[in-house]
Amino acid sequence: MNTYYKFKANILDTLLIFLGCIISSLGVNIFLSHARLLSGGATGIGLLLQYTMGIPVGIVVLLLNIPLLIISYRKFDKSFSIYTTIGMLSLSISLIITKPLSNLVVLNNLDILLYCIYGGVLCGVGYGLVFLRNGSTGGTDIITMLIRRKYSNFNIGGLGFSLNLIIIAIGGYISGVPEALYTLISLFIQSIVLDKMLKGFSSKKLLLILTLKEEEIINYVIKDLNRGITSLFAEGEYTHDRKKMLYCIVTSRQMIELKTAIHDIDPTAFITVVDASEVRGRGFINI
Repeated sequence: MNTYYKFKANILDTLLIFLGCIISSLGVNIFLSHARLLSGGATGIGLLLQYTMGIPVGIVVLLLNIPLLIISYRKFDKSFSIYTTIGMLSLSISLIITKPLSNLVVLNNLDILLYCIYGGVLCGVGYGLVFLRNGSTGGTDIITMLIRRKYSNFNIGGLGFSLNLIIIAIGGYISGVPEALYTLISLFIQSIVLDKMLKGFSSKKLLLILTLKEEEIINYVIKDLNRGITSLFAEGEYTHDRKKMLYCIVTSRQMIELKTAIHDIDPTAFITVVDASEVRGRGFINI
């Protein structure tokens, strides 16, 4: 039975990775390439060669990743290499099969910002689906992981950003400075959408509450907000007083209601609010 569910999960992962690659490929071919903008990583290099030499970006991504995948199978675990292969092949195939759709959306030159925005959004959504299923599209991801493996203190984010800047600088030299600047905007939008995909569009708040009126606040959270709340025993190191500290996770909207209610119940209450990037369990995302 465990084997069946594992197989089912692998199939779902593969389908969602391919769907994510299709979505990001639509962003590249319909919007970015039509406006001669770039993207990050291997796709950005592929777009550069497509603009200068006429080689389809999907073919370039495939050729760039073949030697990297060979290294990946030698250096990394089997699971990572398999999912990277799936992601890389999905992206290459998606870029090739969506290439005929390049002229699907035609705007005038004054609307290049729209190409930039929608290209960034689609790429962010697509890559977000890939990463949510523990996938990778290869390219610079493999390069950065190889360097991080050899130099454990190396800043991967800084390296990835530097590689993208080099690609954008070359693209700016070839296509012009405005295109390079629009590409930066597109990458910024892509990063925001990707972050939302990974962390969720509905942010949650964790509240730690110290109050003299615990029962009233507990009743409000359970009966009015329909949320759970946990009591933790805390001790002040200065006074050595022991009291309950209330632990509660709510949505951003409920957080405002709860803070107002706490202030009305006990104006002297001490509240700490912390951003919770992910919450799983009853009442939130299903595990």
